[in-house]
Amino acid sequence: MSSDRHHELLRIEDLHAWYGESHILHGMNLTVNEGEVITLLGRNGSGRTTTLKAILGLVGRRTGSIRLHGQETIHLPTHRIAHVGRLGYCPEERGIYASLNVDENLALPPKLAEGGLSTDEIYRMFPNLEERRKSQGSKLSGGEQQMLAIARILRTGATLLLLDEITEGLAPVILRSLDDVIRKLRERGFTIVLVEQNFRFAAPLADRHYVIEHGRVVEQIAADELEEKQEQLNRHLSV
Repeated sequence: MSSDRHHELLRIEDLHAWYGESHILHGMNLTVNEGEVITLLGRNGSGRTTTLKAILGLVGRRTGSIRLHGQETIHLPTHRIAHVGRLGYCPEERGIYASLNVDENLALPPKLAEGGLSTDEIYRMFPNLEERRKSQGSKLSGGEQQMLAIARILRTGATLLLLDEITEGLAPVILRSLDDVIRKLRERGFTIVLVEQNFRFAAPLADRHYVIEHGRVVEQIAADELEEKQEQLNRHLSV
């Protein structure tokens, strides 16, 4: 997919981020265009999750520039950033309400913008959840909880989705369902940034891969360059 045909949704320039005294991001630069699926690849501790949190203002301190739909957001509070960027964030810990059932979890998210998926649309996309709609969050499998966490942000009207390690610890059958969901979301025009350890899952889905080391981008690889750059990628990602 050619990025020059797409409107730029997100531009990060010289982004630094701290948790307390810990300086985690050291001059991040990346762009995300409308309709793209982008992955942030790297070893644990490289700064991928911090990048997502910094976009939302969920770190201690940020400097640099984060533009969403052309608007600078580095000094805005989190709730304003979410509205300006029409951002949906699915954290690694999922954050669903364990005591509420699936229907109730889906009824809770605040509305960011028009165009959020209806409950019927959600259940067509996630048939497993429809079968469990009256089950408490705590009674769902890990895969069902992950689907619910993604489904919930689709209710808000978000169009730019930040998904953190959505495949971690999940069975192959669930991975196939998540692959299908991401493909459907892309067809509907969503823009997706994936932080992902499972490169086998991410590779066929993404238009571009950003490789992150020590809080900065060290390599950008387009989907059609994967084969020729596989050796560099292995070197960056090997433990």
